[in-house]
Amino acid sequence: MKNIFKILLVLLLVSCESELEITAPSELNTNGFWTSEEGAKAAHTGLYGSFRGMQSNFWLLGELRSDVWGGQTFESPANEPLIESNITVSTAPFGGWAGIYTKIHQLNDFIENVAEISFSNEADKKHMLGQAFGLRAFYYYTLTKTWGAVPISTESLSDIDPSSLSKPRSSEQEVMNLIKSDLEISLEYFGGDASYWQGKRIYWSKAATLALKGDVYIWSGNLLGGGAADFNTAKTALQQIAAMDVALEANFADLWNTENEANKEFIFAVDYEQDQATNYYSLLTGRTTEIHPQFDQHGNPMNEFISNGGNRYGPSEKTLQLIDDPLDTRKDATFTQLYKDDNGGEGYSSYNADKYFGAITSKFVGSVDGSVRISDNDVPVYRYADVLLLLAQAKNLLNEDPSTEINLVRARAYGSNYDPVIHGYVNGSKTDNANAILNERYKEFLSEGKRWWDLRRAGNQYVFNNIEYIDASEEYLLVLPITLDMIGRNPMLEQTAGYPE
Repeated sequence: MKNIFKILLVLLLVSCESELEITAPSELNTNGFWTSEEGAKAAHTGLYGSFRGMQSNFWLLGELRSDVWGGQTFESPANEPLIESNITVSTAPFGGWAGIYTKIHQLNDFIENVAEISFSNEADKKHMLGQAFGLRAFYYYTLTKTWGAVPISTESLSDIDPSSLSKPRSSEQEVMNLIKSDLEISLEYFGGDASYWQGKRIYWSKAATLALKGDVYIWSGNLLGGGAADFNTAKTALQQIAAMDVALEANFADLWNTENEANKEFIFAVDYEQDQATNYYSLLTGRTTEIHPQFDQHGNPMNEFISNGGNRYGPSEKTLQLIDDPLDTRKDATFTQLYKDDNGGEGYSSYNADKYFGAITSKFVGSVDGSVRISDNDVPVYRYADVLLLLAQAKNLLNEDPSTEINLVRARAYGSNYDPVIHGYVNGSKTDNANAILNERYKEFLSEGKRWWDLRRAGNQYVFNNIEYIDASEEYLLVLPITLDMIGRNPMLEQTAGYPE
């Protein structure tokens, strides 16, 4: 029986389409898969395997078009057109909606069918459905942030006629309404249950739904006209999370220790394990042939560093200068800067452009097994520092003082070096506060796929002010075009507004 479930689960993961042009019905409606709690739990596990499979795309979508990358690499760089927003209809990236609808239809099947199954413990069923609606809201949020108007599909795949499944793009407001509805349904299923499934934060939870709700309502309040009502909703949601067994990790660097992945700061993280799947760190390291002759920023030789990938993305000079504070623990815990010499054994406490060779990320170095480095760090989607700085943003948009939340994050970053007179933030103008929050998030979440979304959520002008490749005359570049073959296969789709044909 277990082998049958495994086979059906594999079918589930591959049966859906790459965009809204389905040619096969859900495999879950056959062989009695949806008649038992065991089958539902097998499908539940599959939801997270699918989410993990999307993580590299989430990272690319959330960070690459920002000001974080585009700096010096010591191997051939990747995705330069995306970094530089050199995007046209003919070169549109992420065809097939980046594969997100495949995951959405998997969730649609799960939601429709699990609701009909009797569980020995109905609390488990409610928790699983709360997770599913939260995950679907996250996928749709990613879609609308990326493309603006996108098709909406909430039905289980039971129709084999492709013509009945093609759909036009719904407006951003319509998509946002669905997202908000899914968030409320998720919270209804969770009810008073703020537990973490199986005690692990690699599963969605009520806290994750509330974090996403805060994120979503700041976006809709700022970009879709929701205003103060939405900002207040965001603030209320984010404030509730403090009571859900969360806390800032005392030492920032400890967040990236594979032995400490059960820390209370991670609210929802993507799970990586040896012999299962590896994260995107391999794109942010390099080959030993380039690394071993160099020295780190402290003058230590790199000749014994164990590598496992390529150096395809380099932090921009702006990024290196922003974090160039030796008292801020995030500097060393985020990047290992490589220099061509050891400066007489002194290293380089400040960024030195003439001697700089490149950088490798320090956040996701994983674990070492003999002579092999394994990229097995869990990658956080939401952590409590994120919640605090989102709350600061909501407060600032409501003309309230955001300094408490900013300073909680800063105090942790500086640790024993923290001096409130020097490092503490004092409430300023709304614009000053917004920039302070953005800069704090910039430093805090480097390499975590946040910066592009942070700038977008703050407002279009913050994108134009910070990204050299986009100005106000090219506002259409804030969202991506869809590929021509997508339109060819689904004639109901229209190209993203503003892109020259």
